[in-house]
Order: sequence, then C-alpha cells, then structure tokens
Amino acid sequence: QVQLVESGGGSVQTGGSLRLSCVVSGIEVRLYDMGWFHQAPGKQREMVAAITSANVTKYAESVKGRFTMSRDNAKNSVYLQMNSLKPEETGVYYCTAGLVQLGFRGAHWGQGTQVTVFE
Repeated sequence: QVQLVESGGGSVQTGGSLRLSCVVSGIEVRLYDMGWFHQAPGKQREMVAAITSANVTKYAESVKGRFTMSRDNAKNSVYLQMNSLKPEETGVYYCTAGLVQLGFRGAHWGQGTQVTVFE
C-alpha cells in the first residue's frame, strides 16, 4: 500500500519560513517524479514545485527563488523549504508521486498539511 504523509505545516507570519516534509512508503521516491501542490481556500490545486526522477527541479513562477524542493532517497522522503511566505500562500499543501509530464494525473497523493500565513 502506497502512503504519502505530509507534515511541517502551521501558522507563520508574512515573511516567515516553513519546511514541509513528505515521508513515503510503498514506493521508492527515487523512481518517481515528486511534486508539491498548493490548494488555496475555494481554489483548484496548483503545482508549486516538482523534482523529476532525473533530479531536475521545476517551480511555479510565483515561488522561484523562495521555495526549494529536495529529495532524500535514503529516507524515502521529499521536502519543501518555503521562505518569505505570503498570505496568498495559505492553504493545504499536498505531496504527490507520479509523472510531472502528465501533471501528476493518476498519481499517488497524501492527505495534505495546512499552512496559514497571517499578516
């Protein structure tokens, strides 16, 4: 059974930082493209970062220079370091394992972790 478990969310002031973690079981993260998605209240889920099985990272334009995604194959985990957070980045952050070229359709998903950025 494949499981993705996110953690590290919380409440932070504008400009603050959070580090999200996603621990994966049932598959090897090194063999998959891994992604982080953000779902703001009342909006669709959008990709903010991805790391391919070839270790190429991709970022949404809005987070470039502030967010960093990494992978630790030994821990079968991926991470998202988020700096200089903005109120509009409030929402649920989901970890996913699949294929970035398919937009992670049909991928494995975690349950999400809540991030709240307040003024």
